Amino acid sequence: MAALGLDPGEFVSADEDDGYPSGADGDPESGGLLPAPVLAVVGRPNVGKSTLVNRLIGRREAVVQDIPGVTRDRIAYDALWNGRRFTLVDTGGWEPDATGLQAAVAAQAEMAIQTADAVLLVVDASVGATATDEAVARVLRRSDRPVLLAATKVDDDRLTSDTAALWRLGLGEPHPVSGLHGRGSGDLLDAVLDALPESPRDLPGTGVGGPRRVALVGKPNVGKSSLLNRVSGEVRSVVHDVAGTTVDPVDSLVDLDGEVWRFVDTAGLRKRVHMASGMEYYASLRTRAAIEAAEVAVVLIDASEPIAEQDQRVIGMAEEAGRALVLVFNKWDLVDEDRRLAMKRELERDLVRVQWAERVNVSALTGRSVAKIAPALRTALASWDRRIPTGRLNGWLAEVIAATPPPVRSGKQPKVLFATQAQTRPPTFVLFTSGFLEAGYRRFLERRLREEFGFTGSPVRISVRVREKRGRKS
Repeated sequence: MAALGLDPGEFVSADEDDGYPSGADGDPESGGLLPAPVLAVVGRPNVGKSTLVNRLIGRREAVVQDIPGVTRDRIAYDALWNGRRFTLVDTGGWEPDATGLQAAVAAQAEMAIQTADAVLLVVDASVGATATDEAVARVLRRSDRPVLLAATKVDDDRLTSDTAALWRLGLGEPHPVSGLHGRGSGDLLDAVLDALPESPRDLPGTGVGGPRRVALVGKPNVGKSSLLNRVSGEVRSVVHDVAGTTVDPVDSLVDLDGEVWRFVDTAGLRKRVHMASGMEYYASLRTRAAIEAAEVAVVLIDASEPIAEQDQRVIGMAEEAGRALVLVFNKWDLVDEDRRLAMKRELERDLVRVQWAERVNVSALTGRSVAKIAPALRTALASWDRRIPTGRLNGWLAEVIAATPPPVRSGKQPKVLFATQAQTRPPTFVLFTSGFLEAGYRRFLERRLREEFGFTGSPVRISVRVREKRGRKS
């Protein structure tokens, strides 16, 4: 800008919140750390597993509510104790003889044990060992994993002596702990580190820098967990015809089209966050956090039904977060010719603001076109990472403005003096001008940017910096 005789101090923002970066380029953390050993936390419903998990990881991540069965899938959290990292996997209530939805939850707990390096069985010390606890202990005694026993809800000395009765489970010394108050949690963590190996049993090859992070979002019952199970090739998330089965975000490393991706299956957004309550409120917050922590959002939409307000709201969340975007229309096996025509009208009417998003029509049930998701993710992320050289950008901009000048404002036509790409992820462009540019003209420039440079699947942000008028010198 110095070569053009421009002083950066002469410019002020034309937008109250224009997205112009105040510091670093906003790149997310690399995620390139080596894999950590895994501890699976299991136990029957409502013994306080998620409360204990929050205490052990030192932050409130797992959804907690005073009713049984809130946690259903297996959810992984990063933990750190005495300088050692490990992954802690929270599971739903495990009942070996369960049926229906609870049987699917129990299957997730059993799979967590099979993929863990050590297991922590949680028992409610205020109740003592139940028949279910004894059945779970019998299964764990047959496994080849180290097993620790935690007696929870030991909030004071009165219950400490009662934990001795848990020796009869045959899993060694019970560790009295209070997930609510933190009593005994340090001793338990020391025992966990002693039981865990230095490195996990399996080290999946995820490449340098770690896998790209994908948030799988959408309204309840559109098939997010079914799609995750389809692309992963295993039952990774609990699937049931009851809407809202998933509560916590569920992380999965998925090998898709020869590349490892980190998929996060999230709870369906049923209500606006300020209208939700209880576990639904915390699930909504975690879904929003999952989008913000991801690099690309896959918004799943039920193709067999009209596009709903919730669908548009989820898309808006991903767009506002500045994430790359892929729209996946699921249940395509249920779409007939009439529905295709109706959907075309809905796309033109309801999703006009995200015409740039990648679109894929799939069926999680039959596997139709699921293989097309990976190329769509790569296209969207390539656009999200794209940077345009400043010289090329200004040369192109001069041609566009010469052909279509900005509209006159207050009797004067604003001039675009200089342009630069301030950051990637998402691509953000700053225009230094002599006057304010109308929103319509900025949309015109965005449309021409996309036509010239691509940016398919990524939001593009354009902000304006207006040169201040110099005051007369006295």
